[in-house]
Amino acid sequence: MTNRKRISILGSTGSIGTQALEVIASHPDKLELIAISANGNDQLLIEQAIRYKPKMVCIVNERYFAGVAEALKPRHIEVVAGEIGLKGIAIHPQVDLVLTAVVGYAGLRPTLAAIKAKKNIALANKETLVVAGELIMKLAVENNVKIIPVDSEHSAIFQCLVGEQSPIEKIILTASGGPFRGKTKVELESVTKVQALKHPNWNMGAKVTIDSATLMNKGLETIEAKWLFDLTREKIEVVIHPQSIIHSIVQFIDGSMKAQMGLPDMRLPIQYAFSYPERFESAFPRFDFTKINTLSFEQPDTKTFRNLALAYEAMDRGGNAPCILNAANEIAVDAFLNDQIGFLEMSDLIESCMQKIYFVREPSFEDYVLTDEQTRIKAKEYIS
Repeated sequence: MTNRKRISILGSTGSIGTQALEVIASHPDKLELIAISANGNDQLLIEQAIRYKPKMVCIVNERYFAGVAEALKPRHIEVVAGEIGLKGIAIHPQVDLVLTAVVGYAGLRPTLAAIKAKKNIALANKETLVVAGELIMKLAVENNVKIIPVDSEHSAIFQCLVGEQSPIEKIILTASGGPFRGKTKVELESVTKVQALKHPNWNMGAKVTIDSATLMNKGLETIEAKWLFDLTREKIEVVIHPQSIIHSIVQFIDGSMKAQMGLPDMRLPIQYAFSYPERFESAFPRFDFTKINTLSFEQPDTKTFRNLALAYEAMDRGGNAPCILNAANEIAVDAFLNDQIGFLEMSDLIESCMQKIYFVREPSFEDYVLTDEQTRIKAKEYIS
């Protein structure tokens, strides 16, 4: 029991967090849960704490603190709240690995704190690298911290590179194409959030599902891949693969390719991030080649799905441009989910912010914070 890997989960009530708890519970001899957090889902957080017995729990929304503390008092679980509490579970002295599964920009500060505290990171929060990739990777090197990707595509690339010494010619990130693959702009003008939330292959939270429908998810992943694997834009390709069986591919300088394959199940990359450099046994369903006999591929339509093109533009510009892209997108998705703007208007909003927010070529952390704030204000003005 003493050699178990000790884990803290930032964002335990979301899609990644709940599946991570399943993975930990299925390997009690190898993994130990130390701390969990939620933003405002207090009832599920309480249920998780009672069931999985962490040492510490954080409810970020402080108005729920009293209720959570009262419910967990008989269990002798320490309860903390707010941004300070979230940082506390990210740097907990007993933790070996921090799973950052918080959605959006909110994941940046606790991830930075964990890296500075020399905690290895299982990264499910792509926005952290989109907003401040250069800063994050520099700090990780300085603090000798491993960043193990949890996104299925980046986990695939990471797994394909284990043991390889040769240079990468390019990586190919696969995308399902979402629920609207093949649709025209005219058809997309009238789509609803109910339609957009029906992903054909993956079960994800609302934000990521909408990002998948607009192809922004793939745009953010392209920027994330640049920093994770130290690649130039020319070495990153996106291909639509509707079956979501090949999770991504690495092509080496001799022309040979390695792909990581499996059923679309996020528990696989979560477990790999927890077990690395080993692999744990699992009872997850296995892929059967006789049942899925076609794997198809096509180019993404960046004229119809403009978010992917906007993400490429942000990556090419560098500086604080990806930070602008991310903040505008978070506001756009929220507005779409609240019926304030249409599906195609999300791209219009993001493009407007990218044109109007002041560009900083070599941003500091304070520049990222200011850029995020200014972009959100400008995006809300656009909506109103």
